[in-house]
Amino acid sequence: MHAEQEQKKGFYFALAAYGMWGVFPIYFHAIASVPAMEILAHRIVWSLAFLAAILFISKRCQDIISLLKKPKLLLSLTLTALIVSANWLVFIWAVAQEQVLEAALGYYINPLVSVFLGMIFLGERLRIGQWLAILLALAAVGYQLVLLGKLPWIALSLAFSFGFYGLLRKTIPVDSILGLFTETLLLFPFAMGYMIWLANHNELYLLNASTGLSILLLAAGIVTSLPLLCFTSATQRLSLLYIGLMQYIAPSISFLIAVFYFGETLDSNRLVTFAMIWLALVIFTGEGLLRRRQNKPSAT
Repeated sequence: MHAEQEQKKGFYFALAAYGMWGVFPIYFHAIASVPAMEILAHRIVWSLAFLAAILFISKRCQDIISLLKKPKLLLSLTLTALIVSANWLVFIWAVAQEQVLEAALGYYINPLVSVFLGMIFLGERLRIGQWLAILLALAAVGYQLVLLGKLPWIALSLAFSFGFYGLLRKTIPVDSILGLFTETLLLFPFAMGYMIWLANHNELYLLNASTGLSILLLAAGIVTSLPLLCFTSATQRLSLLYIGLMQYIAPSISFLIAVFYFGETLDSNRLVTFAMIWLALVIFTGEGLLRRRQNKPSAT
């Protein structure tokens, strides 16, 4: 009974995490009048403050001190910090440019990119279903390139940056909250320095914005970190299978928001691209479920 309750809690935590990530475009659209670089700086500075409070309350100050004494780990986290900040910046810019559909496409592609990167860098062997899903995704990108004359670079940038971030974080023995705190700590001097420079030139929106916009900017830390805390709680209670199935909630919500709330154009060519990616994900997920079912008896 206790296990069932914990699994139910995990489901709600995962739903909360992916739900919040899904409605991210509404938040970033509300602050789109602020330059993307300043929004990124706010995400870094206020995330650090929020995570520092969480770690202090959790009495994990000693963990922070221990980590800061490990130069190899700090070097690895510097690289992941740069990658995740690039991912954040592209997403912020995409929402401001009313490209939420393409951003959603990037997060649909991301699981396939992660599997592909695992094959290249970790030597993981892909099964036929996984190969078919990846080839379908490549065909979708090729279709957009040929018919529309341009690569979906926003989608590819988001998918590959997050894919590389996940790949590298797999190799770093640090939990997600402490890792994100350290990443934001490493980025903090640059973010704070940039905000001070803007303030000195009277260009910092936070000082000149309306009360509502200022509150939204100050909330960037909670907006960034709270979904991660929920996600971490979910992964502690749910199997990777359930986490993998639920990860499509976020881009699906963003897709619906882009079409029905922001009114972005979903023409036939773009719909074909999405349809190919959705088919690839059905094959990818279905193959994973079938494989798990086949392996259950032998595991037992």
